[in-house]
Amino acid sequence: MEAVVVIDMLEDFVTGELKCERAEKIIPNIKKLVETARKKSIPVIYSNDAHLPTDFELKKWGKHAMKGTKGAEIISQLKPHKDDIVLEKRVYSGFFETGLDSVLRNLKVDTLILTGLHTNMCVRHTAADAFFRGFKITIPKDATEAFTEKNYKEGLEYLKNVYNAEITETDKIIKRWEK
Repeated sequence: MEAVVVIDMLEDFVTGELKCERAEKIIPNIKKLVETARKKSIPVIYSNDAHLPTDFELKKWGKHAMKGTKGAEIISQLKPHKDDIVLEKRVYSGFFETGLDSVLRNLKVDTLILTGLHTNMCVRHTAADAFFRGFKITIPKDATEAFTEKNYKEGLEYLKNVYNAEITETDKIIKRWEK
Protein backbone atom coordinates (compact mmCIF):
# COMPACT_ATOMS: atom_id res chain seq x y z
CA MET A 1 0.00 0.00 0.00
CA GLU A 2 1.12 3.54 -0.74
CA ALA A 3 0.80 6.69 1.35
CA VAL A 4 1.21 10.31 0.27
CA VAL A 5 3.40 12.38 2.58
CA VAL A 6 3.16 16.17 2.30
CA ILE A 7 6.30 17.73 3.75
CA ASP A 8 6.50 21.29 5.10
CA MET A 9 3.91 22.98 2.93
CA LEU A 10 3.62 25.59 5.65
CA GLU A 11 2.92 29.31 5.69
CA ASP A 12 6.52 30.16 6.63
CA PHE A 13 7.91 28.13 3.73
CA VAL A 14 5.44 29.26 1.08
CA THR A 15 4.80 32.90 2.02
CA GLY A 16 6.69 33.68 5.24
CA GLU A 17 10.01 33.63 7.10
CA LEU A 18 11.76 31.06 4.89
CA LYS A 19 9.75 31.58 1.72
CA CYS A 20 10.61 29.36 -1.19
CA GLU A 21 9.74 31.36 -4.31
CA ARG A 22 9.37 28.09 -6.23
CA ALA A 23 6.79 26.54 -3.85
CA GLU A 24 3.68 28.08 -5.39
CA LYS A 25 4.02 26.09 -8.62
CA ILE A 26 3.83 22.68 -6.90
CA ILE A 27 0.66 23.42 -4.91
CA PRO A 28 -1.79 22.40 -7.69
CA ASN A 29 -0.04 19.06 -8.21
CA ILE A 30 0.11 18.25 -4.50
CA LYS A 31 -3.56 19.19 -4.20
CA LYS A 32 -4.52 16.95 -7.14
CA LEU A 33 -2.49 14.10 -5.69
CA VAL A 34 -3.93 14.29 -2.15
CA GLU A 35 -7.50 14.72 -3.40
CA THR A 36 -7.17 11.65 -5.62
CA ALA A 37 -5.48 9.70 -2.83
CA ARG A 38 -8.38 10.43 -0.48
CA LYS A 39 -10.89 9.20 -3.09
CA LYS A 40 -8.86 6.00 -3.48
CA SER A 41 -8.55 5.50 0.32
CA ILE A 42 -4.79 6.03 0.13
CA PRO A 43 -3.50 7.57 3.38
CA VAL A 44 -2.45 11.23 3.33
CA ILE A 45 0.07 12.25 5.96
CA TYR A 46 1.39 15.73 6.67
CA SER A 47 4.88 16.05 8.12
CA ASN A 48 5.41 19.59 9.37
CA ASP A 49 8.00 21.63 11.16
CA ALA A 50 6.64 22.83 14.50
CA HIS A 51 9.71 24.20 16.23
CA LEU A 52 10.25 24.87 19.90
CA PRO A 53 12.46 27.79 21.01
CA THR A 54 15.18 25.32 22.06
CA ASP A 55 15.42 23.47 18.73
CA PHE A 56 19.00 23.44 17.46
CA GLU A 57 17.88 23.84 13.83
CA LEU A 58 16.94 27.46 14.64
CA LYS A 59 20.66 28.23 14.96
CA LYS A 60 21.03 27.44 11.25
CA TRP A 61 17.78 28.88 9.85
CA GLY A 62 16.55 31.38 12.43
CA LYS A 63 13.06 31.36 13.88
CA HIS A 64 10.60 29.73 11.51
CA ALA A 65 7.54 27.47 11.71
CA MET A 66 7.35 27.95 15.47
CA LYS A 67 4.84 25.59 17.11
CA GLY A 68 1.48 27.28 17.57
CA THR A 69 2.15 30.18 15.19
CA LYS A 70 0.60 31.06 11.83
CA GLY A 71 3.94 30.25 10.20
CA ALA A 72 3.67 26.62 11.30
CA GLU A 73 0.20 26.18 9.78
CA ILE A 74 -0.34 24.18 6.60
CA ILE A 75 -1.20 26.51 3.72
CA SER A 76 -4.93 26.95 3.15
CA GLN A 77 -4.82 25.36 -0.34
CA LEU A 78 -3.66 22.07 1.19
CA LYS A 79 -5.55 22.00 4.49
CA PRO A 80 -5.81 18.47 5.87
CA HIS A 81 -9.12 16.66 5.94
CA LYS A 82 -10.44 14.95 9.06
CA ASP A 83 -9.10 11.52 8.04
CA ASP A 84 -5.60 12.79 7.19
CA ILE A 85 -2.77 12.36 9.67
CA VAL A 86 -0.76 15.40 10.76
CA LEU A 87 2.60 14.91 12.49
CA GLU A 88 4.90 17.57 13.90
CA LYS A 89 8.64 17.36 13.45
CA ARG A 90 11.56 19.28 14.95
CA VAL A 91 14.28 18.28 12.47
CA TYR A 92 14.52 17.66 8.74
CA SER A 93 13.34 14.03 8.81
CA GLY A 94 9.66 13.23 9.10
CA PHE A 95 10.59 10.05 10.97
CA PHE A 96 12.72 11.40 13.82
CA GLU A 97 10.69 11.10 17.04
CA THR A 98 7.35 11.69 15.26
CA GLY A 99 5.68 8.27 15.33
CA LEU A 100 5.58 8.18 11.52
CA ASP A 101 7.09 4.69 11.35
CA SER A 102 4.40 3.25 13.65
CA VAL A 103 1.64 5.00 11.71
CA LEU A 104 2.90 3.57 8.42
CA ARG A 105 3.33 0.05 9.81
CA ASN A 106 -0.18 0.10 11.30
CA LEU A 107 -1.57 1.17 7.92
CA LYS A 108 0.43 -1.60 6.16
CA VAL A 109 2.18 0.99 3.97
CA ASP A 110 5.25 -0.15 2.03
CA THR A 111 5.68 2.78 -0.39
CA LEU A 112 5.91 6.49 0.36
CA ILE A 113 5.07 9.17 -2.17
CA LEU A 114 7.02 12.16 -0.87
CA THR A 115 5.88 15.65 -1.85
CA GLY A 116 6.66 19.17 -0.70
CA LEU A 117 9.79 21.02 0.36
CA HIS A 118 12.82 20.66 -0.07
CA THR A 119 14.25 17.88 -2.26
CA ASN A 120 17.72 18.50 -0.84
CA MET A 121 16.72 18.79 2.84
CA CYS A 122 13.49 17.60 4.45
CA VAL A 123 12.37 15.41 1.54
CA ARG A 124 15.89 13.96 1.35
CA HIS A 125 16.18 13.20 5.07
CA THR A 126 12.68 11.75 5.24
CA ALA A 127 13.56 9.57 2.24
CA ALA A 128 16.77 8.44 3.95
CA ASP A 129 14.93 7.29 7.05
CA ALA A 130 12.25 5.64 4.89
CA PHE A 131 14.90 3.77 2.90
CA PHE A 132 16.67 2.61 6.07
CA ARG A 133 13.34 1.21 7.28
CA GLY A 134 12.71 -0.71 4.05
CA PHE A 135 10.08 1.54 2.45
CA LYS A 136 10.00 2.11 -1.29
CA ILE A 137 10.18 5.78 -2.25
CA THR A 138 8.37 7.62 -5.02
CA ILE A 139 9.04 11.28 -5.77
CA PRO A 140 6.68 13.17 -8.07
CA LYS A 141 9.13 15.73 -9.44
CA ASP A 142 6.30 18.17 -10.20
CA ALA A 143 5.13 18.07 -6.56
CA THR A 144 8.49 18.77 -4.89
CA GLU A 145 10.77 21.80 -4.93
CA ALA A 146 13.78 23.51 -3.35
CA PHE A 147 15.11 27.05 -2.95
CA THR A 148 17.07 26.85 -6.23
CA GLU A 149 16.97 24.84 -9.44
CA LYS A 150 20.42 23.48 -8.60
CA ASN A 151 19.29 22.31 -5.12
CA TYR A 152 16.12 20.83 -6.62
CA LYS A 153 17.89 18.85 -9.35
CA GLU A 154 20.73 17.71 -7.11
CA GLY A 155 18.17 16.61 -4.53
CA LEU A 156 16.23 14.52 -7.06
CA GLU A 157 19.42 12.97 -8.43
CA TYR A 158 20.58 12.05 -4.93
CA LEU A 159 17.20 10.51 -4.06
CA LYS A 160 17.30 8.41 -7.23
CA ASN A 161 20.93 7.31 -6.97
CA VAL A 162 21.24 6.71 -3.24
CA TYR A 163 17.73 5.64 -2.16
CA ASN A 164 16.55 4.10 -5.44
CA ALA A 165 13.63 6.52 -5.48
CA GLU A 166 11.29 6.35 -8.42
CA ILE A 167 11.29 9.86 -9.92
CA THR A 168 8.00 10.37 -11.74
CA GLU A 169 5.14 12.84 -12.20
CA THR A 170 1.86 13.41 -10.41
CA ASP A 171 -0.29 12.39 -13.38
CA LYS A 172 1.59 9.11 -13.78
CA ILE A 173 0.93 8.22 -10.14
CA ILE A 174 -2.75 9.06 -10.52
CA LYS A 175 -3.02 6.98 -13.71
CA ARG A 176 -1.43 4.05 -11.87
CA TRP A 177 -4.07 4.35 -9.14
CA GLU A 178 -6.88 4.37 -11.69
CA LYS A 179 -5.90 0.99 -13.15
